[in-house]
Amino acid sequence: MKFETLQRDLRAARAGELDMGTFARRLRGLILPAALPPKFGEVLLNIADRMESSALFDDDSCSFSQSDLLDALEVWAQKAQEKLR
Repeated sequence: MKFETLQRDLRAARAGELDMGTFARRLRGLILPAALPPKFGEVLLNIADRMESSALFDDDSCSFSQSDLLDALEVWAQKAQEKLR
């Protein structure tokens, strides 16, 4: 997955068109721009781990709220874009 497709997949996940397990696998395959510090990759993998865990349960029974994870990913993407400017 390319970095540019992240926003499209994020919108699809919010709309329920992309399940969290698939989205997490796509995040793991995300090719980050070299200009981003390594910490961005670490945080992204952490979010992907929690998404995979949340995919095993419904949103109510999981300790990771799927909407909170999508919010965290959106903040991550905003910060990444700011860093790349």
